[in-house]
Amino acid sequence: MVDQNTNPSVHSKTNDLRNRIIFTILALCVYRLGTYIPLPGIDLKSLQALMETKQAGLLGMFNIFSGGAVKRMALFALGIMPYISSSIIIQLLTGVSEYFKNLKNQGEIGRKKITQYTRYGTVLLATIQGYGVSVGLESSASVVIDPGFFFKLTTVISLVAGTMLLMWLGEQITQRGIGNGISLIIFSGIVAEIPRALATTFELGRTGALSASTILFIFLLLIGTVAFIVFIERAVRKILINYPKRQMGSKVYGGESSHLPLKLNTAGVIPAIFASALLLLPVTFSNFGMSESELFNSISSLFSQGQPLYMLLYASGIIFFCFFYTSIVFNPHETAENLRKHGGYVPGIRPGERTAYFIESILTRLTTIGALYLTLVCLMPEFLISKYPIPFYLGGTSVLIVVVVAMDTVSQIQTRMMSQQYESLIKKTKFGK
Repeated sequence: MVDQNTNPSVHSKTNDLRNRIIFTILALCVYRLGTYIPLPGIDLKSLQALMETKQAGLLGMFNIFSGGAVKRMALFALGIMPYISSSIIIQLLTGVSEYFKNLKNQGEIGRKKITQYTRYGTVLLATIQGYGVSVGLESSASVVIDPGFFFKLTTVISLVAGTMLLMWLGEQITQRGIGNGISLIIFSGIVAEIPRALATTFELGRTGALSASTILFIFLLLIGTVAFIVFIERAVRKILINYPKRQMGSKVYGGESSHLPLKLNTAGVIPAIFASALLLLPVTFSNFGMSESELFNSISSLFSQGQPLYMLLYASGIIFFCFFYTSIVFNPHETAENLRKHGGYVPGIRPGERTAYFIESILTRLTTIGALYLTLVCLMPEFLISKYPIPFYLGGTSVLIVVVVAMDTVSQIQTRMMSQQYESLIKKTKFGK
């Protein structure tokens, strides 16, 4: 009998998991370092004084997704949002354009082509937003040391390079690390700023801006929100699948039952990120010299937190992307066809189209509940933030992203560890015989 500890394949699998975790941590450290490298030609003291007066509204949300890089006007100030916005546009095109539909159906070749278009779109959006940032900085008194064409050029190049580096880091984490790279980058930015947000909250309590009972209520609400998120994300609707018995010679195969699991929230945290990305687009235009316009300022005020228009657009975006993203990641007709090919059927439902409609009806109801759940989690704490001076990092969207991404990452680590244990157990049983 051969000891599993002497099996080189088991050790290689263990080393692979450890290397993936180390690579992920190092990549996230590079990201955090980039959020502290300021853009060239900026007076940091003047910038800090300016940002202290402009942390509300969409700029504060923008600061969340950049991991605090916006208030420091760092290399990664645009964050990963141009890439997410480009992904939204490309995915919308796959639903309405025949060209992109055909690319999607071409398998690996089409996927690479879509990825290439997404990168082109990222460069374009990052360039536009980078130029908007440079104009906005120059319009602010004493922030830019030497305004002019050279400052605009260096700012745009720096911000575009930072966004492309983040995009590359995200793709490398997905391929060579653990979890979804883009989600982990947003996750790490939020987590890194949470201690500062907690310190700010306690400082507000010390100065009397918030009462002790209010702070206690906020933290109890956060704990309840986390528990609610975990409960819903673990919720699964199981559809019973039966397989008929088949006799081949003297042996009988099949006859067993299994389940088709459908998550209550199939789309995960993507709808909240996509909806936030769309709401962040006005920030770009606010920097094109229109910040002094009274008409534009009055329109921008409608997008601040707690305003009905902001809540309505945010909720609508979440609900839309819940259904849209679910339709992309799960195809009931394809699932029903695969079940029919393998002889599986839902009891009482005819295989084929009837099964597809049955699965689709259940998925629609689940997605409706999931969309309402995401809307409630994302908007409920926003009302508190609009009434009390609580940092954005304690909002519903931030908590949702942190909890869901953490659960997904831990789940992937557990899956890899379980596969190693199963493999070593099989080898041990094989050699034991």
